[in-house]
Amino acid sequence: MRKPTAVFRQTGSLEVGQGKITGIIALTLGGLAVLSVLAFHFPEYLTTPDLRKKYDVNVLREVLLVGMVIGGGLALANLVRLRNRWLNGTALLLIGIAVAAGGHRVPVGDFPDNTPYIGLDWFVLDLLGSSLVFILIEKLFPLHRGQPVFRPDWQVDFTHFVINHLLVGLALVIVNFAIHRLFGWLVYAPLQKWVGGLPFFAELFFALLVADLVQYWTHRAYHEIPFLWRFHAVHHSAKHMDWMAGSRLHLFELLTTRVSILGVLYVLGFTEAVMNVYIVIVGFQAVFNHANVALPTVFARAPLKWLIVTPDFHHWHHSSEREAIDRNYAAHFAFIDYLFGTAVKSDRRFPGTYGVLGDYMPNGYVRQQLFPFTWRH
Repeated sequence: MRKPTAVFRQTGSLEVGQGKITGIIALTLGGLAVLSVLAFHFPEYLTTPDLRKKYDVNVLREVLLVGMVIGGGLALANLVRLRNRWLNGTALLLIGIAVAAGGHRVPVGDFPDNTPYIGLDWFVLDLLGSSLVFILIEKLFPLHRGQPVFRPDWQVDFTHFVINHLLVGLALVIVNFAIHRLFGWLVYAPLQKWVGGLPFFAELFFALLVADLVQYWTHRAYHEIPFLWRFHAVHHSAKHMDWMAGSRLHLFELLTTRVSILGVLYVLGFTEAVMNVYIVIVGFQAVFNHANVALPTVFARAPLKWLIVTPDFHHWHHSSEREAIDRNYAAHFAFIDYLFGTAVKSDRRFPGTYGVLGDYMPNGYVRQQLFPFTWRH
């Protein structure tokens, strides 16, 4: 690996002892450090208003400092041992740029709260948190032991991950506008008061159940209506399942699904506290259920297999095997599919193949976004 750009062409397992693994970690931390410092300098344009109200800036400063120290230490150790000099040199350069630009000490003053923005902070935090948590889980409980972190086509899913996060500002504007336009007239104050008055855990369960019922029928429509399938086929085109595979989404589907689910939750009037917990749960499950993970067998047995959607359940939804086509739509509660007769019936725990039947999806982010408008199948 002579040049740092080779990281983005890398597929397959990394050789241990060559400085590649630690070099990639250092390069990632260096890149995230530069982006974090930029977010500190221009918070009004590079951070998400709803998100920045929920985190402690001082804690993030400490996280940034620790990340720079770890990244710099790894890169420097590899350079001293003359291992992958291009890769580690670039990592050290990025960390040097972050430090020169102010590092974790960049002051943040008052700034306007209504400027156009991209979700750079959301991208940095989610990439750092998701990669740390889910790569670890995949290594501890692997389904396909031989599948590397840099499996084939990871670049496509990473591109989806990046763009979906950076466009969060535009997506939220569109979603909020659509929700109030389409669902505002349905608001009924007595119903919202009743929902908001429920005990917290009862309200949370109700929110998850309602969201999953809306998700089920929206998801099913994307499978059974040919025009909508054009968009959903992008998501199903992933041939390898891991924590990044769930990011492969057409922007049209991302927006319409969020509008349909959040619109109904808005009409019913769930409290902010419940909505915050719901967002954490749905975010975790969306990533986890695509992960390269095999949970202990207890999750594949009754009654748990009928209750909770896990990778065992959702991997079948992504299978290209005929017994799995148009099955397992639920996102949270597996019993919804059993109730409506769309649960996969198989003696096997996991499918053998993934992707769209016929393998007709082009590779690359732009071509996948254009696919629904160019497909002649």
